[in-house]
Amino acid sequence: MTENNTGRRRTLTGRIVSDRMDKTVTVEVERQVLHARFGKYINRRKTYKAHDAENAYKQDQIVVIEESRPLSRTKRWVVVGLAGS
Repeated sequence: MTENNTGRRRTLTGRIVSDRMDKTVTVEVERQVLHARFGKYINRRKTYKAHDAENAYKQDQIVVIEESRPLSRTKRWVVVGLAGS
């Protein structure tokens, strides 16, 4: 069995909706999906819990998150930095 893994981790860009937890932020990622029947674009949102070791990021900031190993029961992402910088 051969594995075709390039070693790249997925990155997503989203807005922080909660920073109340210690070393964790909740990031909401919005994407547009084409409706199969009507052909219109629909906004889809999903929230991810991401690790923020220094508690540096605050609510309403746009950040880039990267996939990582499981850090807790629900946390599988790490905040890489602010988007656009």
